[in-house]
Amino acid sequence: MRMTIEDICRYPVKGLGADHLEAVTLETGHTLPGDRRWAIAHGASKVDPAAPEWAKKQEFLHLAKDEKLGQLGIAFDAETNTLTITRKGKQVSRGRLDDTTGRMLLQTFLAGFMPPGPRAHPRIVEAPGPQPFTDMPEPFVSLINLASVADIERVARAPVDPLRFRGNFYVKGAPAWSESEWIGRKLEIGDAVLEVVEPIERCAATNIDPKTGAADMNLPLTLRKGFGHIECGVYARVTAGGRVEKGSELRLV
Repeated sequence: MRMTIEDICRYPVKGLGADHLEAVTLETGHTLPGDRRWAIAHGASKVDPAAPEWAKKQEFLHLAKDEKLGQLGIAFDAETNTLTITRKGKQVSRGRLDDTTGRMLLQTFLAGFMPPGPRAHPRIVEAPGPQPFTDMPEPFVSLINLASVADIERVARAPVDPLRFRGNFYVKGAPAWSESEWIGRKLEIGDAVLEVVEPIERCAATNIDPKTGAADMNLPLTLRKGFGHIECGVYARVTAGGRVEKGSELRLV
């Protein structure tokens, strides 16, 4: 069966929405360019905004803990690093992520939007060097098999938006759960080559509907009851860089 890329996503700011791409150029040993380059440190975070280092997601605002983030949409201009935050389709804040004033504008909105408490007083921080604020300390990309998501829908008896899984590459044409057989193997994807490393275990972030921001499902429980695990998708490392487009073919090698 022919496997292709149905969608390409990056998440410029950890915990906020997806930026959909028509194409991307991968580099060996790197994540998707611009993916989780920024994150929102909360008031109790140990991350130093003046000298940030990679840290676990608990140091940042994230959907599994901060469900209200799911109410926000984004638009991202990569040329200027300008982030526009929307709510119910209307712009509520805008600023350049690489500019002090721009970050202050965004932070001011987020401070008023998020509830008070130890996780208040958000600060936007930029990842150091090539390692972004992904959940894993290694520079992986993630792949989601759309047929597996469809099988989760069957068990859940409800629609499941694939964006709940916040993947980089959404794959069409692979049999459901066949991604478990990719681990330890290489994938040619467009002009790039990936080595599939491990499955992705899922947390409460997947409970948030990316369209409404509502916590309306318990997908980790659904996965455990229906399939005996909490996995959906796989992590891979880029072993040879190259261009990947929507519609690019994937081939196991």
